[in-house]
Amino acid sequence: MGEDHFWAIRGGGGTSFGLIISWKVKLLDIPEKVTVFNVPRTLDQNATQLVYKWQHIANKVDDNLLLRIFLRNSEFPFGGGQRAIYASFTTMFVGGVDDLLHEMEDRFLELGLVKEDCIEMSWIESILFFAGFPRGTSLDVLLNWNTTTNQRGYFKGKSDYVQQPISVNGLEGMWKLLNQLAVENSGAEVEFRPYGGKLSDISESEIPFPHRAGNIFMIDYAVYWGKFEDSQRNIAWSRKLYGYMAKYVSKSPRATYFNYRDLDLGVNNINGNTSYEQAKIWGKKYFKNNFDRLVQV
Repeated sequence: MGEDHFWAIRGGGGTSFGLIISWKVKLLDIPEKVTVFNVPRTLDQNATQLVYKWQHIANKVDDNLLLRIFLRNSEFPFGGGQRAIYASFTTMFVGGVDDLLHEMEDRFLELGLVKEDCIEMSWIESILFFAGFPRGTSLDVLLNWNTTTNQRGYFKGKSDYVQQPISVNGLEGMWKLLNQLAVENSGAEVEFRPYGGKLSDISESEIPFPHRAGNIFMIDYAVYWGKFEDSQRNIAWSRKLYGYMAKYVSKSPRATYFNYRDLDLGVNNINGNTSYEQAKIWGKKYFKNNFDRLVQV
């Protein structure tokens, strides 16, 4: 197919460069058991300082450790039934509990992780864990798409990349905006997803996906609501949060993740007559300097 075409299909956007009917992948061995935990902390439990600290270590921990944060405005888990803003520190570690505890004590002692927070399980069981299924759920549930998809009505998603830690004041501003969404049938989730590891070992131009070394983490903003008539105010809230975050995220371009298609980013022309200058508005955000090569392909 040619070197440029092969380069483009490895991250240049599904459906953009043809239909792929065969693919060869290299599998990696994993241990018989992995270790997971999901530890929530409210603002009263020092969540702000914990999130601030996390930003300084998230992309520097053991490559076998994925330590994400979900910031939510919803009913607090594990009792009470109270709606609250809280941070869930959610992890999968490719290894055992003892090695995970050692890494956390070394890198993130402030979280206060204890052995009782951690669960060893097989990798496939961890898929159910992160999807929110109760412990002991049969793996057969994965064969039924209707029960594994989460139908939450309507949602709006956006994304960002962070290259310098967000200040405490910046985080507190996020909490205020999350509080503004406390309306019936709505909920918000902001995920901090760490980079580093293998992502940083590959150059920005090796494949079309350019978001590599220099990014501490990616932010996924999501707002959900149940009634169509609530759409306008929830989308407006999402845009307000995105606008607020501009000073804390990547710039020139303000980068974004291609799999979270965001119609706010550029001009969409249903007749297919979008100009190159219009396309660059979103193209550079998704692909940075790789966008020009993708256009040529």
